[in-house]
Amino acid sequence: SLAVACGDPRARELVAALPVEGAPAGCREHASRGLCNAADAALWRGSYQWGEELLSAGLDLSARIGASYTEQTAQGTRLLLDWWSGRWTGLGERCERFVAETADMPVVAADAHLVRGMLAFAQGDWTEAVHWLTALGAPAPECTRMPLAAATAGTLIRLALVRGDSPAAAEQAGAAWTAVSDKGIWAWAAELAPWAVEAVARAGDVAAARRMAAEFVQGLQGQDAPSARAAVVWSRAALEECEGRHREAAGSYRKAAAAYRELPRPYAWALTTEGAARCSLTGGAGTSGAAGDRSDGAAGADGGRAQAVASLRRCVEQYTELGAVYDAARARTLLRSHQPPQARRPGRPAFDDRLSPREREVAELAARGLMNREIAVVLHLSPRTVEQHVARAIRKTGALSRRDLLRTEKNAGPP
Repeated sequence: SLAVACGDPRARELVAALPVEGAPAGCREHASRGLCNAADAALWRGSYQWGEELLSAGLDLSARIGASYTEQTAQGTRLLLDWWSGRWTGLGERCERFVAETADMPVVAADAHLVRGMLAFAQGDWTEAVHWLTALGAPAPECTRMPLAAATAGTLIRLALVRGDSPAAAEQAGAAWTAVSDKGIWAWAAELAPWAVEAVARAGDVAAARRMAAEFVQGLQGQDAPSARAAVVWSRAALEECEGRHREAAGSYRKAAAAYRELPRPYAWALTTEGAARCSLTGGAGTSGAAGDRSDGAAGADGGRAQAVASLRRCVEQYTELGAVYDAARARTLLRSHQPPQARRPGRPAFDDRLSPREREVAELAARGLMNREIAVVLHLSPRTVEQHVARAIRKTGALSRRDLLRTEKNAGPP
């Protein structure tokens, strides 16, 4: 397991030597645990195909020999694999069932707590995200495996960032970074590094953020860690964006997106692709080579802008397919601000008792648990405007509360 986690080239040889057949039952029980632990380590490293193969073999052996505890730990690992692979349909419900089934084994339930919390964040239910990541029943950071603790910290840092609490985000980032550094296995920082570097830079300590990024690169030397190497490029992009170097940041985000597409990790791909588009539109940078390939500079800039807008549309589609409500709303807002205005007839469109597209967007976020000021940040509206949209949505749908908007909105049909 340690060899796999560290990207040791001997790892495959060691795994292949596990006595899965013909050995006494006790040996095969340890072998099943070895397979499942190696699968977990491979997935955290970003070797998803190999990890899935090891996981299937470990689950099969555990079931055949009756190693129920090992089988349960592997089922938790399966939840992580489905999160990274974008297989989110029904994933939240599976996590909740797993937590209930392993209520007396918090270490085993830790994977489900993390995945459920990350899902809640992406779906815009930030109160639920905090609950699953930190509330009673979720293992304390010092009592869980380091990659889980680092990923949990990454999500909490991101939550503090979107709420505009840069000092809290930076404090959390510093503590988590020190913990990973003390362990020395930098592949475990893959889910932490981009958000930690961004948090420290946004808090004003760009020099410290640069040191973190450099330490991450140094710590990965000689290791086979695809996910962490993609996170290195993402961290560089986040730092460049914070420094206002939008053209360089757009290029780095695109490289990170290409790495995540290769893994594949659709949610990370969408986040980094959105970052590339955002920086391209902010800094006037098109996609790679877009401006330089044309003799007409204005035409090149327009072409790069059009490609960035097209990338944003693909991000919205990917977020929507995954069910990442918060991310889809944020990307749609950015897209709306950069699309040419659509010609329409004079006067406001009449939606009567149906929700307008904006009301539907606000209602979905309100139903997920976001407060008005948080929705205002996501959609670049004033809190007062959000309040008015929520009130109209409640009136039109007949919802009894903000939470009830989710049920009534789903039953309302398209506007």
